[in-house]
Amino acid sequence: MRKSLSLLIIIVALASGAAIAEPQQRTKVPRIGYLASASGLGPLEEAFRQGLRELGYVEGKNIAIEYRLAQGKLDRLFDLAAELVRLKVDIIVTPSTLDAFAARRATTTIPIVMAASGDAVGTGLVASLARPGRNVTGLTVLARELSGKRLELLKEAVPRLSRVAVLWNAANPDKARDLEETELQARALRLRLQSLEVRAPNDFESAFRVATSKGAGALFTLTDALIIAHQSRIVDLAAKGRLPAIFSEREFTEIGGLMSYGPNDADLYRRAATYVDKILKGAKPSELPVEQPTRFELVINLKTAKKIGLTIPPELLVRADKVIK
Repeated sequence: MRKSLSLLIIIVALASGAAIAEPQQRTKVPRIGYLASASGLGPLEEAFRQGLRELGYVEGKNIAIEYRLAQGKLDRLFDLAAELVRLKVDIIVTPSTLDAFAARRATTTIPIVMAASGDAVGTGLVASLARPGRNVTGLTVLARELSGKRLELLKEAVPRLSRVAVLWNAANPDKARDLEETELQARALRLRLQSLEVRAPNDFESAFRVATSKGAGALFTLTDALIIAHQSRIVDLAAKGRLPAIFSEREFTEIGGLMSYGPNDADLYRRAATYVDKILKGAKPSELPVEQPTRFELVINLKTAKKIGLTIPPELLVRADKVIK
């Protein structure tokens, strides 16, 4: 009887302990680190949060997000990445190639999800798209392969175009590779490129003065965090110089840029949430294939075309996914 009673007490104690421990485990909220070069949060971050909500994650309830923004100061990225590592976040989400590099430099163990990086294989972030092989996975945009298409669209919009100014961040080593590929595509289209190097916000005005003084007939941008952070300024300078411009993100066109061609970034950010979900459920980033966008959109701003005195050919307009009038 005594043995049976003792055994019963032990069983009850163990069951009570398990009942207490279980709610404690349930209340553990995963923490996501969001590391970006940008100066603020916007529609793309909301698209990421929307993707999380669609999967059952609500910020502030069953998931926490630690935002670390470099405010356009790229030298701060590494310190911010290290800070997220010290916080022991479960996953780090990065919007751009440089952000992903900073995160990977800070940790080789915490999973990193790219929301929309450049060429992840070419830059060495992953071993291959099918088998990333490290702690990095997510979505990649092969910007170099799209350069030729954007130049073609520019040439269609401006039939007599011969010289194109290329605005790019020379402090970003990944963009130098993009420029080389763009030059190859330009030669095939019999276009001459004029390099407009910028490294800081106060370089934009002088770059545009060079473009107009040397007779550039259009503007092409190699987008990165610096370019995105100053998109309104770039759009205004292009309009002031009457330069037809094409961008990779539709947000540029929606605020007054002439044209944009590229994937829908909001879709990419929503897809990034699915990677977060899979990793939180136990998937290894090294075994999650990196995705590429399959749908691209052409947006044309007719108000801007009229403002700079350009007539968009009808055959180009009918192919646009969206026309801003």
